Amino acid sequence: MFDLVCIGCGATYPSDAVMYTCSRCGHLLEVRYDLANINITRKDWLSKPISVWRYRELLPVSGSPVTLHEGGTPLYHLQRIGEELGVKELYAKHEGMNPTGSFKDRGMTVGVSMAMQLGMSSVACASTGNTSASLSAYGAKAGIPVVVLLPSGKVALGKVAQALMHGARVISIRGNFDRALEMVRDLCEKKGIYLLNSVNPYRLEGQKTIGFETIDQLNGEVPDRMVLPVGNAGNISAVYKGLLELQELGFVDRIPMMTGIQADGSQPVVKAIKGDLPEVVPDLNPETIATAIRIGAPVNAEKVLKAIRMSKGTADSVTDEEILAMQRDLAQKEGIGVEPASAASVAGVKKLIESGEIDRNERIVCVVTGHLLKDPETVIKQCAPPIECDATLESLLAALHL
Repeated sequence: MFDLVCIGCGATYPSDAVMYTCSRCGHLLEVRYDLANINITRKDWLSKPISVWRYRELLPVSGSPVTLHEGGTPLYHLQRIGEELGVKELYAKHEGMNPTGSFKDRGMTVGVSMAMQLGMSSVACASTGNTSASLSAYGAKAGIPVVVLLPSGKVALGKVAQALMHGARVISIRGNFDRALEMVRDLCEKKGIYLLNSVNPYRLEGQKTIGFETIDQLNGEVPDRMVLPVGNAGNISAVYKGLLELQELGFVDRIPMMTGIQADGSQPVVKAIKGDLPEVVPDLNPETIATAIRIGAPVNAEKVLKAIRMSKGTADSVTDEEILAMQRDLAQKEGIGVEPASAASVAGVKKLIESGEIDRNERIVCVVTGHLLKDPETVIKQCAPPIECDATLESLLAALHL
């Protein structure tokens, strides 16, 4: 049993209500379960294959889900990078290993399943890329039409290709992501289309399973800190909410310090945390090479400030150069290929360790959110081109300097 509850005024709405914000005060909603009457143990969960749907007692879907077998992503021990930073327990939870190559699949399996459960006939989103790719795939699996709005010229080619191939109606607008989100919200309200951006509380329910899996993969141990890239701020907010539920169930006895990393050119959350502001002030002209977090007005702003402050975490930003350097390090030192926004979390840890804001004795889990092949253009631009040689052994040896 669950309800939709306003995080502002506490108003409660039924679970079958199609709404995204409180009709009384306009604040965001969250899914609230009757945890006292949930009969589940960690042993029960561990008896099932690791995936989003291992945790269905804490998910809102009642029937068969729309699934592409998402979740169960690897947790890598970053040995070489950790050794360089003097951190023994530095991990990366690689969400790029989901079906469409990003963490968005966790949210979309739940979001699209709820769309079907609520009797919706079509779905839509605005996107910097990964959301559109994921929604397009899950909409195709469900057999319902998908509309996606993308900011023109601001989305990595690999992500556009996914949305197109999965059959979505892709609209490229002459404006940034924040304007695209305003437009798609208007569209959904006027035409009865189900909105699946992270303002939708059901979508975040799938994303919280990142935290559940992390603890299971650490054999029940709670990391001292979880570090996530922050764009629209849904992911870090979702993970925090899920961990609070585990604490209330008695599965964990503490919450990790939630730490958000943004790019220097797009850091409204960082400014609010560092400036001790009561709310996020939108950045009207966000810009960064990390397109997935190029968002100036995060829709989950009030949730992320609570998650960071209540967990005694922090937020910081990194330069595009630091992001790209860590993208290369993850690939060349750990064998982990991620898109630029994903590398922001580990780049942020490096910066915070070197500044003394993070203790080297902490157990740190970085969430890396998307696969390397999401943004091949950026990869190619920073790598040397292939060496050409004649089709002879002599020419090959010369090219290799052997």
